[in-house]
Amino acid sequence: MMPASQEKTLPRILLVEDDASLSALLSLELKRRGYQITAARNGRDGIKALEAEGFDAVVTDLRLGDMDGLKILETSKRLQPETEVILVTGHGSIDTAVSAIKSGAFDYLSKPVEPEELAIVLTKALEHRSLLGEVQRLREEVKGKFSVEGIVYASPLIQNVLELVRKVAATDATVLVQGESGTGKELVARAIHEKSPRRSGAFVAINCGALPEGLLESELFGHVKGSFTGADRNKRGLFEEASGGTLFLDEISETTPALQVKLLRALQEGEVRRVGDNHPIKVSGRLITATNKDLAKLVAAGKFREDLYYRLKVFPIVIPPLRDRTEDIMPLAEHFLRKARGKIGGKAARFSPDAAEALKAYTWPGNVRELEHAVERIMIMASGAVVTKPDLPPEFFPAGAAQTKASPTPAATLEEMEKQHILGVLETCGNNQGEAAKRLGIARNTLWRKLKSYGIEVKSA
Repeated sequence: MMPASQEKTLPRILLVEDDASLSALLSLELKRRGYQITAARNGRDGIKALEAEGFDAVVTDLRLGDMDGLKILETSKRLQPETEVILVTGHGSIDTAVSAIKSGAFDYLSKPVEPEELAIVLTKALEHRSLLGEVQRLREEVKGKFSVEGIVYASPLIQNVLELVRKVAATDATVLVQGESGTGKELVARAIHEKSPRRSGAFVAINCGALPEGLLESELFGHVKGSFTGADRNKRGLFEEASGGTLFLDEISETTPALQVKLLRALQEGEVRRVGDNHPIKVSGRLITATNKDLAKLVAAGKFREDLYYRLKVFPIVIPPLRDRTEDIMPLAEHFLRKARGKIGGKAARFSPDAAEALKAYTWPGNVRELEHAVERIMIMASGAVVTKPDLPPEFFPAGAAQTKASPTPAATLEEMEKQHILGVLETCGNNQGEAAKRLGIARNTLWRKLKSYGIEVKSA
C-alpha cells in the first residue's frame, strides 16, 4: 500500500458511472496507473462529491440513470472551473458530446471505453490543466506587480482610490497615503510608481517607525566614511537610490522633529547632505509617504511640523478600512485562497455560503493583511475543497472570541467588537503580544497602542 503522504500527491479523479461493472473496471485500472479515484454511482452522488472535495479531473457518463451527464459538466465548471471534464458516451450521443466540448468539456470517449485510451486522455487533460494553471499564475503575478488593476476589489470606494492613483501617477506630485494598518498603503504607492513615467526607475521603500533616529537618518541621506563608529566607507542614502524613481516613506508620523527638519530641507531644495558631510547632493526622486495616524491632529498637538505636513499633503489619498467596504472581502478572500494553494498547498478551492457570510460579518481590525494571514491558516486547517464555517478560526469572530468574554450586544460599536476580538486573540496566545500581533495581521506597536487605549498595563513594544 502506498504511504498516505505520497497518496495525497496523486491526481484526484471523480468517476461518475452508473454501470457497476464498468465503474469497477475503470476504477481498478486507473488506481493501478497512479490515480486517486472517487467513484459515484449516479449523478446526485457525483454532484455531492464535487461540492465536498476538489478534483483534478472528472470522468462522467453522458447518460446517467437520474440525470444528464451535462449537469455534472455544468456543476463542475461552476464549482471547480479549473477541473477538466471528460465525457463517456454511446455512439448515438456523439453530437451531444461534441456540443458539450464547446461548453467546456476537455474531450469525450465512445463506449466501450478502453482503460488505456482513458489513461492517455486523462494524461493530456491533466497536462492541459497544469499549463492553464501556470499561465493564470503568471498572469496574476504580472498583473499584481505591474498594473493598478492588479489590486483586487469590487467596491466603489476602492474604484475611487484607483481613479486618484491613475490621475496622480502621470504627475510628479508628492503623495500622502493615509489609512489604517493593513489597508494596503504600500500597494497603492507601488501602483502609482508603476503607472508613472518613473516606472523604469527604482521603487525604494522604508518604514520610518522601524529604525532609531540616527540609523534612519543614515539610511535616508547616506553617510561618509568616519562620520560615526562603524562607518568604514561612504554610503549612498535612499534619497539617492531613488533618484529617477520613487521613494516611499511608510509611517512618516514616527519621525522625530529633528529628522522632520532635514526631510523638509530635502524637499524644498531637492538635495541632501550625507551624515558627516556638508556637500549637497542633488536628488530627483518622487516622494510618497504614508501614515496610519491623523497628521492634522499631530500638527495641532505640536507633534509634527506644520510646514512639512503641507509639503507632504500635496495630493492626499485615503484608503478606507476593510470594514467599510465589505464588497471587497470575498474577492480578496478568494484571491488569497488561490495564492495560498500555490504557496503552501491544500485542497480548499472555494468558500461555502455560511463561511462567506461569517467572513463578511467580521470587522477585520487588521484589514487586508489580517485577511490574508487568516486565509493562509484556513488553507492549512481545511480538509476539503470547500471551506465551511467550522474551518474558520473561532477567534476571528465576535461569538468565538467571546467564549471567555462577554458577548457583544446587538448595539455594540465596531470599536467594542474590535476590542473584544483583540483581547480574545491575546488570551488565546497566552498574552504573547508578538504572536497576537502576528495572528491579527497588525504591527506589534499598533497592538501595544490599542492595549494602552483599553487601559491595560503592557510592556513597551
